[in-house]
This record gives sequence, structure tokens and C-alpha cells, in this order.
Amino acid sequence: MIVHIVMFKFHEENKSVNIAKVKEMLHALVEKIDGLLSMEVGVDFNGSERAFDLVLYATFETKEELKTYATHPEHLKVVAFIKEVTTQTKVVDYIK
Repeated sequence: MIVHIVMFKFHEENKSVNIAKVKEMLHALVEKIDGLLSMEVGVDFNGSERAFDLVLYATFETKEELKTYATHPEHLKVVAFIKEVTTQTKVVDYIK
């Protein structure tokens, strides 16, 4: 199984609204993209200087399905919006 984790730090302007919108957009991808087995999206409550604002945890059977997800038009729409409202992202992909 492939695990895909992404952390996002958002711009302060409209932060809570944008976090809620991104969370909704990401969850909608589960029904739109074959091969995306599961997705969990969490919002940080800690608020520490080191913390990111939102985290995505998604699973796939294969690396190829992760690649399909990454290049899928519906995912790319979400990515475009995320790039507008975030200041930083970090990603880790690993085999479980």
C-alpha cells in the first residue's frame, strides 16, 4: 500500500474559510478518482509556530495509482486553488 501525506500552511487572509474549502475539495476527490482508496484530512488545533494548518493522508494500492491521482484533472483543479491560498507545503510518500 502507498501512503501519501501532504501538509499545508495557509496565508492568514481568509485562513479559516480557505482551510474549510480545501478540506471539502479534497474529500470530494475520493468519489472522483479511481485508485484513491481512502483520504483523511485534518485541521490543526495546536497553533504552534512549528505546526502546519492542514494535513492530508491518502492511500493507494500502487505507485501508478498515486501517479494517476497526481495528474488527474480533478486533482489538478484542487492543486491550483491550494497554490493560491497556501504559503508552504510538504509531502511524504511511502510504502506501508
